[in-house]
Amino acid sequence: MDKSHYLPVAWPDNSLDEPQRVKGVTTLTTGGISIDAYREFNLATHVGDDPDAVRANRITLSKEQSLPAEPLWLNQVHSNRVVYADGPEYSDPLKTPDIQADAAISRARGIVCSVMTADCLPVFFCNRAVTEVAVAHAGWRGLHAGIISNTVAAMRSPADEIVVYLGPAIGPQAFEVGMDVFRAFSEKNISNESAFIATSDGHYLCDIYQLARIELWALGINQISGGDHCTFTDERRFYSYRRQAKTGRMANLIWLS
Repeated sequence: MDKSHYLPVAWPDNSLDEPQRVKGVTTLTTGGISIDAYREFNLATHVGDDPDAVRANRITLSKEQSLPAEPLWLNQVHSNRVVYADGPEYSDPLKTPDIQADAAISRARGIVCSVMTADCLPVFFCNRAVTEVAVAHAGWRGLHAGIISNTVAAMRSPADEIVVYLGPAIGPQAFEVGMDVFRAFSEKNISNESAFIATSDGHYLCDIYQLARIELWALGINQISGGDHCTFTDERRFYSYRRQAKTGRMANLIWLS
């Protein structure tokens, strides 16, 4: 396996009983055959890329990561909806192409949960006993709508037994938002104001990682790692919708092995 095309999930030290039983990765931009704006390893079918290139890239992903099954690809809509990827209705992911949700959970081995991102925050979850995993797509709309809290609520594990890794997203020096976003989060939780720095003309720099941490802490989750990449500035490794609207998507995958 060529590991250079993937960023492995780095859980907090000594946080999992048997870390070898969970696999989690974010794909990077290299290693595929997509061209032009989608260079090279786009995994998304909805962004205008050549469908044959996307299919080939997904085959490469499956082979290089030795995926036990086809990932459950979601139709992400910036919602707070969570699905159970190990449910009987999703037994054949290839026959369920329009699952409108922004997080997936599995307690069964060999079920691959996935979300796609290109600036939004992928949040990986695993319980300490390594019997339950999840991944959520958390842009600012999904964060405000409660995708993180809904995912935690849908997991069977108590919050203090859940471990979280914050995957690559747009960094706090690159994510500028308007007054509407600041007010929405401030009204939800006054603590959220610490994730914003006023710039000028009613604009703010927003730390999406910090917004996620604040919500996780409020839920009782303190074992949190990651949150140290910027998809906008690291053009060599990551797609960024804000940097270039016509672009590919990274896949964020997690499964029990």
